[in-house]
Amino acid sequence: MTAIALALVLTGVLLNATAQLLIKSGADTAGHFAFTAGNLWRVGLHFALQWQILLGLACYAVSVVVWILALTRVQVSVAYPMLSLGYVVTALAAWWLFGEALTVQKLLGIAVIIAGVVIMARS
Repeated sequence: MTAIALALVLTGVLLNATAQLLIKSGADTAGHFAFTAGNLWRVGLHFALQWQILLGLACYAVSVVVWILALTRVQVSVAYPMLSLGYVVTALAAWWLFGEALTVQKLLGIAVIIAGVVIMARS
């Protein structure tokens, strides 16, 4: 895999992880709410106006373009498994930003993902 191809794949991964974290941040602004017909419009409008959610959706849009560019240079059977690095980035960032727990099981899962990506990337 060339340096440009790797950069495109990793940029796509980081954009996806960033989008998830931004959307989580925006979702947290609403707190818990009842799923009722009367709430759907109010809560939907609230979410639609959150800058974090809008920026997260923009990250997704850019990531699609980056991913298309990556797929012109990398086999999908190699590139797609590398998207799992997003789980690693997201878990670590969620721990740092949101105080989510990083249990031994999660850390073992992260290690398995990294090992799997390394094995796939070397094939």
